Amino acid sequence: MRFVDRIRRAFQRAQLSPAARRLVDQGMTYLKPAKLLRIESSLAKVGQGRVPGDYLEFGVALGGTSALIAPAAKRTGARFLGFDVFGMIPPPESEHDDAKSQDRYADIVEGKAKGIADATYYGYRTDLIDHVAALLGREGAPVDDDRVRLVPGLFEDSWPTVADGVTAIAFAHIDCDWHDPVRYCLEAVAPRLSPGGIVMIDDYHDYEGCRVAVDRFLADHPDFVMGAGANPLICRRA
Repeated sequence: MRFVDRIRRAFQRAQLSPAARRLVDQGMTYLKPAKLLRIESSLAKVGQGRVPGDYLEFGVALGGTSALIAPAAKRTGARFLGFDVFGMIPPPESEHDDAKSQDRYADIVEGKAKGIADATYYGYRTDLIDHVAALLGREGAPVDDDRVRLVPGLFEDSWPTVADGVTAIAFAHIDCDWHDPVRYCLEAVAPRLSPGGIVMIDDYHDYEGCRVAVDRFLADHPDFVMGAGANPLICRRA
């Protein structure tokens, strides 16, 4: 890493909340400080604006970002729903998923993926949902299956089980890598996104399939606009 990049990252880390720094230090999130800062600032904007609706995350992994989102939801009196298979992620199956995506998945299924600081990769853990629940409890947002809920399964199976009860969405974090799940989540969230609500996309600059899914969604839904950044955000046009 270049010296200037180390300085920039150190400055960004210093701007993070104590909770975010703690989660980074504990190895609970893969996200760099720039992305975490953007999440925290977006959560603050939604909260201060009293945007109505639930707070969602698609792609919970170790729970690091859920442990920021769920307490933010709790502070506003909103619900948090975290969706994940809580195990091995499904394969990239779209023609839009690039070689990088295919290679990454091959490493995962072949047992070559490494976790943060050489810990066990989260997809190999058999206790992942319990781990995430414990983390949320430590961060002040215990899972109670009411105001804070973890919803296991493939998104196309798990989302329909709760969709009727989600009438409005204030914030959603979509962190599911490949084309098809990203597009599915966007189509699920968009009709329910409140004015002033924010959808954040984690993998837009990392995987081709994600970028294509987002670009095509925006082309098909001109009432939404994307704000550029390390993890772009999507909002309804004013």
